[in-house]
Amino acid sequence: MTTFRLGEISICGDEAEAIFSRTFDHPTQAVWAALTRSDLLAQWLAPGEIQMFLGGHVNLDFGDSGIVIRSQVSAYSPGRLLEYSWSGDGDTLRPLRWEVSTYDGKAQLSLTLTMPASEDIARSCAGWEAHLEMLAATLEGVSIKFPFEHFKAAREAYKAKMGLVPA
Repeated sequence: MTTFRLGEISICGDEAEAIFSRTFDHPTQAVWAALTRSDLLAQWLAPGEIQMFLGGHVNLDFGDSGIVIRSQVSAYSPGRLLEYSWSGDGDTLRPLRWEVSTYDGKAQLSLTLTMPASEDIARSCAGWEAHLEMLAATLEGVSIKFPFEHFKAAREAYKAKMGLVPA
């Protein structure tokens, strides 16, 4: 059985928030580059571009899934903080906040995502678990496809965590 470091989920009114934390044995500059450089984003998230300034355009195209993110950078501190919405044109805003820091010589990554509580939270969290797995592989210099089995197992783990299915 696969063990997951599940994110923390909280629901307040109409909004849900999930926080994921990862530690990478890489410098923070390498993690930041993977979050911001188009060539690296395409390896673990989606092809596209993020303009690195407050108000900059975010365009990411997830290809076959039909998902296209078009938003703007809503918070930015070079090398440390990047926030934008993971939504398309006309969609409800779904803030996505990346924070990078150093602890004990290793890069610490915190990802906070916010979404409507009415959405399939387990599915969204599982998708980000899969992409974080791809990010880790990218940092190791390994190219992997979307880990669908990891996604499915993570989705079931999140359903259990949220009490949607028996554990």
